[in-house]
Amino acid sequence: MNDTGTLRLIEEFLAIKRFAMVGVSRNGRDFSRRLYAEFLDRGYEVIPVNPFMQAVGDRKCFERVRDISPGVSSALLMTPSGVIEEVLQECADAGINLAWIYGMNGEKKYGRSIEEARKKFGMKIIAGYCPYMFLPSASLFHRFHRAVWKFTRKYPS
Repeated sequence: MNDTGTLRLIEEFLAIKRFAMVGVSRNGRDFSRRLYAEFLDRGYEVIPVNPFMQAVGDRKCFERVRDISPGVSSALLMTPSGVIEEVLQECADAGINLAWIYGMNGEKKYGRSIEEARKKFGMKIIAGYCPYMFLPSASLFHRFHRAVWKFTRKYPS
């Protein structure tokens, strides 16, 4: 996918106010928990998914994406890379058509495997980007990260 397509998908994802976050950590200080809280603070309804948790704060945590009712159309994947394909399959089976695989190095890390996954699962996939870089009014660190990526032409245009 070209950079313009990736940025369009990121904007599409961020416009959806209710999504699943798969792989929210049990550790309250983990990065995924901070990102989860950031989305909640911004008015998103984030549905946590982790088979080893009953709740995240006062919100019910679901064991699997397919258990979410009513269902969601998009998911942010914070899972280890070794289970990405399995989680994408679960998302596809649950009717999700837009998935964002969290990452710090852009889509190049995933290479052809993401294009193959897009075809295999019939869904739009954002791979290898941190949502903080695309959120308005992000912290100084994330604005700096965005600026560096723009300067080095790694940021999608």
